Amino acid sequence: MIIKRSLVIKDLIQKGKVLMIYGPRQVGKTTLVKQFLKQTKLKSRYDTGDNFEIANNLSQCTYQSTNDHVGHYELIVIDEAQKINNIGNALKLMVDRYPNKYYIVTGSSSFDLANRTDESLTGRKKIYTLYPISQYELAKKLSRSELKSNLKNYLIYGSYPEIFSQQLSSEKEYIAKMIANSYLIKDILEFNRIKNSITIYKLLKLLAFQIGSEVSTSELASLLSVDVKTISYYLDLLQKSFVLVPLYGFSRNLRSEISKMNKFYFFDTGIRNALISNFNKIEDRNDVGQLWENFLMIERIKRNEYKHFSTNSYFWRTYEQQEIDLVEENSGQLFGYEFKWKSQSSQPPKLWVRNYKNSVFEEINSENYLKFVL
Repeated sequence: MIIKRSLVIKDLIQKGKVLMIYGPRQVGKTTLVKQFLKQTKLKSRYDTGDNFEIANNLSQCTYQSTNDHVGHYELIVIDEAQKINNIGNALKLMVDRYPNKYYIVTGSSSFDLANRTDESLTGRKKIYTLYPISQYELAKKLSRSELKSNLKNYLIYGSYPEIFSQQLSSEKEYIAKMIANSYLIKDILEFNRIKNSITIYKLLKLLAFQIGSEVSTSELASLLSVDVKTISYYLDLLQKSFVLVPLYGFSRNLRSEISKMNKFYFFDTGIRNALISNFNKIEDRNDVGQLWENFLMIERIKRNEYKHFSTNSYFWRTYEQQEIDLVEENSGQLFGYEFKWKSQSSQPPKLWVRNYKNSVFEEINSENYLKFVL
């Protein structure tokens, strides 16, 4: 099944600016770029940071090395650019010397690529994130009834492009495990020279069982026998490597509101299930509520990103255990959403109603969710 992605390169490239496409490995960045190269009339050069000779030449950051690289081409593309030392300075030299050309780079670790380009490319770049395939994108290919009939598969196996090319459940499970172990985790260890891979795995498994709950870094540090700073560093790394997405607590400084701890969701439910080796059917699981919350959270993020919808996102919880799964703040108004797998006719918490009188509240369940993610 060919799925048209919402990130359209021809609408985003601009002379004299570097288009940066972030996203985890296997999400389709390279495919998207190569499809564009087949369609464009621009004379282009495509290289990858995996090419040692190219990486070595560009890392020299001299006028000669960058001039030789650009040559007579109109469009310069560098895939997995974070693997090239001094890539930010090299790109700056290219853009400054040739402002009438186009530049595209991709990276599977925003941690590395951002660190290497932030200062040198100030005002010279545009950044976009490519996610695993979204319900918003699938809706352009499938009917709403088809989306609903496939919902359980999305929850169990996730939405990476290669998953959609498989028919058998065993193949989907294999692909999800391969992506989790051979690409995402491997990249984290490789890019950041982390020696203690066992701690990373244990941390991810702990987080996989804490979806929907506030995460205490001190508690995680104690369970893993490491210091709090190490846990905080790993959490930051997992976010910038497109494994985790954080959600912060909402508070208007009411004494009853919890706001110091964060929640974490996985970029993809299939990856989460692969990490805990649980691909059981929905009917046989005791974590459907957690999967559902993770699915809705990440699909909402994708939808907002692709529709260019700007909003601040939080969760809300009080010490009296009153809570709302997602709070969006935009246009001067608060929108609260409670996630339930089965319809329960949820009512807004009394403290929320009393303190945020003009807010909107809605339950999102498996019957009405499409309007929320589309």
